[in-house]
Amino acid sequence: MKVCVLYSGGKDSNLALFKAWKEMEVACLVSLSPKSEESVLFHYPNVELVKLQAESLRIPLIMKPCSDDERGSLNALKEALKEAKELFGIKGVVTGAIRSTYQATRFRMICDDLGLKCFNPLWLRDEVSILREALDLGFEIVFTRIAGYPLSKDLLGKKITIETVKMLENMRKLVNPAGEGGEYETLVLNMPLFTKKLKIVDYEVVGREYDATLVIKKAELME
Repeated sequence: MKVCVLYSGGKDSNLALFKAWKEMEVACLVSLSPKSEESVLFHYPNVELVKLQAESLRIPLIMKPCSDDERGSLNALKEALKEAKELFGIKGVVTGAIRSTYQATRFRMICDDLGLKCFNPLWLRDEVSILREALDLGFEIVFTRIAGYPLSKDLLGKKITIETVKMLENMRKLVNPAGEGGEYETLVLNMPLFTKKLKIVDYEVVGREYDATLVIKKAELME
């Protein structure tokens, strides 16, 4: 089946892509670019870097700007999926949703309206097991945003390691280990489907101790 993958450049969408790649024909990636970190549905920090990731993946990318509110976000998603259906003949949509019924129900509603099937390969998986699987597969993942105690801005730009996973597991009562509640966001620098690795060349950290973002000013692909 031909599908598109809702792609943010973070760990969950990349793992969902990896799983879809093994069983389906991934025709394109679909990314939405919100106006700010206040977006209710979509990943914001450094979203423009999905263009480099798509180049490394050698998969066509459909990217649409969207507002931060729910209505504007869903309208933009619907237009992007319509384009994917017309250009690439997709029959389904793959997402990286894990436990967010808010996201999942809205994505499914749009898919139903367009006659597309919705696949959520990570749905209801244990969050820690997802992180461990990504690392076992060789994913290189860095923190790009933290939003809430006890996660602090010194994590930004650092890679997620097995020690990081243990730390997040120990914080389970305070934060979602996968960051699905917005506690943190990530960027994948490398994974098995990339033909080139993403390298961060220049960046700055903006924000407060427990609410900060890694703003990547320049990045490039390297062999």
